[in-house]
Amino acid sequence: MGEKMAEEDRFPNTTHEGFNVTLHTTPVVTTKLVLPTPAKPILPVQTGEQAQQEEQSSGMTIFFSLLVLAICIILVHLLIRYRLHFLPESVAVVSLGILMGAVIKIIEFKKLANWKEEEMFRPNMFFLLLLPPIIFESGYSLHKGNFFQNIGSITLFAVFGTAISAFVVGGGIYFLGQADVISKLNMTDSFAFGSLISAVDPVATIAIFNALHVDPVLNMLVFGESILNDAVSIVLTNTAEGLTRKNMSDVSGWQTFLQALGYFLKMFFGSAALGTLTGLISALVLKHIDLRKTPSLEFGMMIIFAYLPYGLAEGISLSGIMAILFSGIVMSHYTHHNLSPVTQILMQQTLRTVAFLCETCVFAFLGLSIFSFPHKFEISFVIWCIVLVLFGRAVNIFPLSYLLNFFRDHKITPKMMFIMWFSGLRGAIPYALSLHLDLEPMEKRQLIGTTTIIIVLFTILLLGGSTMPLIRLVDIEDAKARRRNRKDVNLSKTEKMGNTVESEHLSELTEEEYEAHYVRRQDLKGFLWLDAKYLNPFFTRRLTQEDLHHGRIQMKTLTNKWYEEVRQGPSGSEDDEQELL
Repeated sequence: MGEKMAEEDRFPNTTHEGFNVTLHTTPVVTTKLVLPTPAKPILPVQTGEQAQQEEQSSGMTIFFSLLVLAICIILVHLLIRYRLHFLPESVAVVSLGILMGAVIKIIEFKKLANWKEEEMFRPNMFFLLLLPPIIFESGYSLHKGNFFQNIGSITLFAVFGTAISAFVVGGGIYFLGQADVISKLNMTDSFAFGSLISAVDPVATIAIFNALHVDPVLNMLVFGESILNDAVSIVLTNTAEGLTRKNMSDVSGWQTFLQALGYFLKMFFGSAALGTLTGLISALVLKHIDLRKTPSLEFGMMIIFAYLPYGLAEGISLSGIMAILFSGIVMSHYTHHNLSPVTQILMQQTLRTVAFLCETCVFAFLGLSIFSFPHKFEISFVIWCIVLVLFGRAVNIFPLSYLLNFFRDHKITPKMMFIMWFSGLRGAIPYALSLHLDLEPMEKRQLIGTTTIIIVLFTILLLGGSTMPLIRLVDIEDAKARRRNRKDVNLSKTEKMGNTVESEHLSELTEEEYEAHYVRRQDLKGFLWLDAKYLNPFFTRRLTQEDLHHGRIQMKTLTNKWYEEVRQGPSGSEDDEQELL
C-alpha cells in the first residue's frame, strides 16, 4: 500500500484505464503504451465420447441425405423413361419430398424410428455445400452472347428490381402490422423478410422456355435476372441482419438508410470485384502454366479456383455467393478457353451433374420441411404476403420494362412482361434464408419460416405448373416449334443436359480465325468491342494449328478407346453396336 502511494506521488497524473496506461512525467512529453490485443478464443474441439456422438450423428445425416437423393434420382429416371415430359423435375421432386415427409411422420408417430434430427434442413449446409455449386454452374453455363448483349437490362431487373420488390414487400408488412391487420414486425425484420422472399428461382419456367423455344431474349432476361437476383437478395438480407444486430435506437431513419446503402454497396461491389479478380487470375495462371497435357491437374486447378472466391469472400465478411457468381461468369468467358478440349467437356459435364444433385437435394428437403419444421400458421399473414409478393414483382417488372424499351432495339413486349412477372417463382434460397435469420422470439421465426414455405410451394406448384398453358394461351412460343411441340414437349432438364455439349464451350478458334470472326467485325460496340480487341487476347490463349490438331487427336483417341471398351463388354453384340451408332 505504501509503495503504491509513493508511486502515485512520483507520477501524480498516472491513469489506469483498461489496457492503456498514460504516463505524464513532464507537462510536454506524453508516452502512450498499448498492450497487445488478446488473441481470439479458439473454438473448443470435441474429444472422446462427445466427438464420437457427433461423428455418429453426422454419419446418419449424410446417410439420410444420400438416401433421399437416391430416391429422387430414381424418380427423375422414371420420368424420363416413361416420357412424363410434361412434368417439371423440380415440381416432381418437391412433391416426392412432401410424400417422404408424410411417411417419416407416420413412422415417428408409430415410434418405429426417430429421424427428426436427420430430416431437418440445415442452413449452414445449404450455404456452404449446396448453394455455391448451383450458383457457380449458373454463371459458368450462361449463353455469353445473349447475356452480355442484355447485361444492362438484366442488371436493372436484378439489382434495382429486387430492391424495389424488397421495399414493397417489407414496407407493406410493416405498415399492415402497425395497422393491426397482421402480426407486427419491426422495420428491420420486415425488410429482411421482404429481401429474402424477393429471391426468384424459375427452374420450372426455364425448362418450359427451353421446351417451347420461346424468344431467346425473354429466356435470357428471366434466367439472367434470376442468377443475379439470388446474390442481390442474399446481400440485401445480410444488410437487414446487420442493422438488426446494431443498436439503432439513437439513429435517425435517414442515417439508417445511408448505413444500409453503404453496407449494400460494399457487399455488392466488393464481392463482385473479388470474384472478377479471382476469375481473371485463374485465366492468367492457366494461360501461362500449360496443363493441357495433364487434364487431371488442369481439372483440379479449375475446381480449386471455382470454390476459392467463396471461401475468401466469406472469410473477409463479403458475400461469397456474389463472388462465386462473378467468378463463374469470368472463368467461363476467359479461363475456359485456356483448357484442353477434354477438360472443357469434363468441366461442363461435372458442373452440370453436381449442380443437378445439389438442386435435387434442396428441392427434396424443401418438401420434407412441411413436416420437419415447427410451424406457426397465420392465414391473414400468409394471404397478405402472397399479395405483396405478386404486387412487388409487378412493380418491379412493368415500370422497368417500359423504361428499358426507350433504350432497347429489341423491345420487351407486353406479353413478355406478363410472362416475366408470372415466372417469378420462389425456391430454396428464401427458405434457407428464413431459417438463417436470427429473430426473437422463436414464434416470430416460426411465423416467417412457415409463411416462406407456403409462398415457395404456392409459386412452384401453382404458378410453375400453370406456366405452360399460359405461354400457349398468350401465344408467345416460336411459330415453327409450335407444331412440333404439340406432340412432344420435353421438360426434363436432366435428359437434355445429358444429350448435349454446348458448342460455344469448345474453343477451336486459331489466332487467324479469331481475328476474322471478332476483331474485324464492325458491329461490335462498347464492352463487346473492348473485350474482343483487348481483354480476350490478353487473358486467353489463341490456338495454333498444331494445338488444334493435338486437341482433336486427343479427343479422337479417347473416343476410340471408349468405343473399344464398349465393344469388348459382355453385351457388345452387333445389334447393340448398331443401336449405339
